[in-house]
Amino acid sequence: MRNFSLLILALFWSATLFAQAPAMKKSENIVPNPSFERFSSTPIGWFYKGKHFTDVMKYWSSATGSSPDVFGTKIRVPAHWASKGFGLQKPRTGESMVGITVFGCEDGKPHCREYIQIQLREPLIIGQNYSVEFFTSHLPRSIQVNNLGMFFSKKKYNEILDIPIEVTPQFFSKEIIKVDQGHWRKVNGEFQADTNADFLIIGNFFSDSLTTTNIASPNSLKYGYYYIDDILVKKEPPFLEIPEENKISTWEPIEEGKIIRLKNIFFDIDEAELLPHSHIELQKLLQLLQTYPNMIIEISGHTDIDGNDEYNLQLSTRRAKAVVEYLISEGISPHRTLYNGYGRSRPIAENNTAEGKQLNRRVEFLILKK
Repeated sequence: MRNFSLLILALFWSATLFAQAPAMKKSENIVPNPSFERFSSTPIGWFYKGKHFTDVMKYWSSATGSSPDVFGTKIRVPAHWASKGFGLQKPRTGESMVGITVFGCEDGKPHCREYIQIQLREPLIIGQNYSVEFFTSHLPRSIQVNNLGMFFSKKKYNEILDIPIEVTPQFFSKEIIKVDQGHWRKVNGEFQADTNADFLIIGNFFSDSLTTTNIASPNSLKYGYYYIDDILVKKEPPFLEIPEENKISTWEPIEEGKIIRLKNIFFDIDEAELLPHSHIELQKLLQLLQTYPNMIIEISGHTDIDGNDEYNLQLSTRRAKAVVEYLISEGISPHRTLYNGYGRSRPIAENNTAEGKQLNRRVEFLILKK
């Protein structure tokens, strides 16, 4: 009888743990395009302005007027720079990587500090522990340094001048980063968020005088240059509660026939690809469908009055479809999600003001079955 009771108790605890499992928060990389494999446009040459990097690399931008470099199979390194060894390094994964100058201001090098910047899939949660890592390789003839790190910012940097960013990063390498030629080294650590930062910037945020150096080559260049690939930022347990505004309870009551607007779904102008910061609202919708396993919804896309009817209808349909495809990729059955585009036919505000047009450009879902 005692063994039977223990068996029942064990089954009870197993069932309890299994029931709780879906509510556990995934620890996933919140950096979009972490390996630099996606491009906004075809890279056709070398970069001399920060704008060139921003225009080419998907989701990433140059935080200042300096020009981070993209390396890949389709990019030709000019002979002047190739003679210094640029471009000999192979990406750690995939076909692309970036390179940045991190030291050399006191010797007068232009673009002596270069920074790459991206908006995270979701803001940091204050008090949450995060692990961070990136892989780096050193341009053999350049100066080896420490201080290469990550700064998490609440704002996007759009500095047009080629100047250093003087802030205190949440994480940086205190040791000089030495890497054998042709190899990669993982730089990693942990930190606890003290701000709900939305952007990640990578580079050296310390002056030359506060940066420790090592001359690695007898014919050394007068600056430090490192390649970057495979960036990771993820939450570590214990996982803190998500902010109240990101919970499905804000959509209550949940009932058939209710139309709910997805307030934070983002697309580029005239595009139907979901931007990474849509992740928060999409996860909220995913949670709703997991909480109500029999629910069936229709995703609807809407535009403002600008543009012709046919174009708006097609664009709104593609955007609604993009949301459905995301849900399916996360395990939701295709039978539970329909989509339609309504173009400009169903406005919820006047189209004669910028504010009204913004309200009309929206994605909603209709609960068909609870």
